[in-house]
Parts: sequence; C-alpha cells; structure tokens
Amino acid sequence: MSNYRFFEEYNQETTENLKQKYSDILLGLGEDITREGIIKTPERASKAMQFLTQGYDQDPAAVLKSAMFAEDYHDMVIIKDIELYSLCEHHILPFFGKAHIAYIPNGHIVGLSKIPRVVDIFARRLQVQERLTHDILECINTTLEPKGVAVVIEASHMCMMMRGVQKQNSVTTTSGFRGQFEKIETRNEFLKLISNDLG
Repeated sequence: MSNYRFFEEYNQETTENLKQKYSDILLGLGEDITREGIIKTPERASKAMQFLTQGYDQDPAAVLKSAMFAEDYHDMVIIKDIELYSLCEHHILPFFGKAHIAYIPNGHIVGLSKIPRVVDIFARRLQVQERLTHDILECINTTLEPKGVAVVIEASHMCMMMRGVQKQNSVTTTSGFRGQFEKIETRNEFLKLISNDLG
C-alpha cells in the first residue's frame, strides 16, 4: 500500500463559488452533471483554475529580492529554454512555450532558480504573450537594476491551433531589451547564444 498523499490547499469559499459556476456552464452546454465522468468536474475545474492563476497572489519582485547576492561579475548571464504555461485572456485557452532570459549584473547576481520562478508567477495569470514578455522584463530590470536585460518568448497558442485559423505549427515570438541589450552587438550575442546548441 502506497503512503503517497498529494496535497494542495485551496480557499474553500472560492472553490465552492467557482464550482457552482462551472456546474452552470456544463448545464448550459447540455451536459448531465450527475453522470459519473462529470460529477466531480466542477470541483476539479475550480481547483485547476485557481492553480493556473495563482500568480495573482505572488510577488515576483520579492522572489528576486530573496536571493540577491553582491558579486563582482559583469558578463552576461543567460537562462534559456525556461518552460512556461499560461492562459490567454481572450479565450481562456492555454499557450505554452519557452522563455530565454539574460541579464548583465551591476553589482548583484540573483539565484538562478528565481528567474524561472518570476516567469511562472507572471505566466500563472490571464495573459497575452506581449504583456507577459514586458512584465518579466520590467520586473527583472526594476528589481535587480542590472546593466541590461533581455527576454525572448516563443510560444504556441491553442486559440490559434484549436479554433479560429486552426494553424497547428505556428509559433509566436516576442522580445524585449533594456540597457546594454539595446546595443546591436550585445543583442546579437544574446540571440546567437540562445539559438545555438551549446551542449
């Protein structure tokens, strides 16, 4: 017998409120909400939506500040291929892909795991890719005050793949640059490094 127990904590009032609304949606679609496969769906959907939007309750700047260290390092730091999953605010359908982020320290570095955490916090909100890119960029730039920041996001959008134009292989790329990355030579170095397979 396994002693594994998965535990997630949710606000009970919010869970019940959303559960009722999901029941109404399923009824509106003509579903039988009493059948075996559906009976627990409103509660599952309620908890799933709370999980997928938990970024509203988290402070990305505080995450960065919790792991800032004084360090005399002035070269580019790159974290590439950061997986991200978000929900499009227009249709509440997923978009997913990878973020590539670089910064040039200005007296402080940050724990490497904190950059992906910042990505997750902003992604776990209803988003558009353009704003997600900007949010991540400005948070790092304002909090770390580095010499430069660069963010590139490549993502596939289910609203384009499942409905609308139904284009299965399209990828949307957005980017933002601050400080030294506004110089073409620094930007090109970054873009070359994230496009190369360094392994």
